[in-house]
Amino acid sequence: MAPQTFDAFQAISDPSRRQILKLLSKERLTINALAENFDMSRPAVSKHIKILEYAGFISIEDIGRERYCTLKQDGFNNLQEWIDFFDGFWKSKMNKLEMLLNSKSGGKK
Repeated sequence: MAPQTFDAFQAISDPSRRQILKLLSKERLTINALAENFDMSRPAVSKHIKILEYAGFISIEDIGRERYCTLKQDGFNNLQEWIDFFDGFWKSKMNKLEMLLNSKSGGKK
């Protein structure tokens, strides 16, 4: 069975997953170490971790008996592309408004 895909916004929609990303921004952690930070079962934390992995935010590496989670850039790149698109949209709108206002005022500032 192929893993379900999640888009970046689905992945970060949950506060627990956002907290997992913040914890991993400091250092790579095992799933057990991550689970210690939450008032939920280890299987529930594992489910959140899988969603973050499928969305490209983290990678999981098996070392001995431990599974280490590390941040990955892919999911963040997807978010940034979306934000950049709308940044450009709003900048364009503001530039057009500025040009319109300047033409109405005769170019005076």
